[in-house]
Amino acid sequence: MNEPRDDEVLALQIGRPLRARSRVLRRCSLHLPIVAEVPPLLDDGEPFPTRYWLTCPLAHRRIARLEGRGCVRDAQAKLDSDPALAAAVRETHARYAEERDAALPAEARYRPSGGVGGSSGSVKCLHAHYADFAAGNDNPVGRDVAAQIGEPRCASPCVRFIDGELRRNPDWHEPSQRSSDDAPQH
Repeated sequence: MNEPRDDEVLALQIGRPLRARSRVLRRCSLHLPIVAEVPPLLDDGEPFPTRYWLTCPLAHRRIARLEGRGCVRDAQAKLDSDPALAAAVRETHARYAEERDAALPAEARYRPSGGVGGSSGSVKCLHAHYADFAAGNDNPVGRDVAAQIGEPRCASPCVRFIDGELRRNPDWHEPSQRSSDDAPQH
């Protein structure tokens, strides 16, 4: 359920205005959004394939580092070598697309396509897989990413009131992964 200022918080977390009203699905220990559900059509009618959007700056930063180290390629290689895992990820993509498409109005002229993050079946974006998993769905790639980045726990909020205005917190910093959740560093 959304709180009164969630749209402002989400926009500050992602660093730009929202393109559609989104619903917060999961919050951190500081009660700030981690993942939001985005409608399949944006406010301007553009189809949007990504159903679950990662908004947490800490999780985003950690996943960006994984992607920078080639972990998208590694996750795809894992699927290519494990038929059971590949089948599970295909089911994940199908479920994701089915849920998103069920939220489309019947009269929708344009429709998003693909599975997780608009993918046609491959691993395209670890952020999207993690967001799907963090939203409470069974996503093997997202589960692996979660194990690598740990639970996002910050000592200070990424967004807070400053001089009466909601803003990105200039004092926010990434906590040590070990001290924040004892997750192994990979």
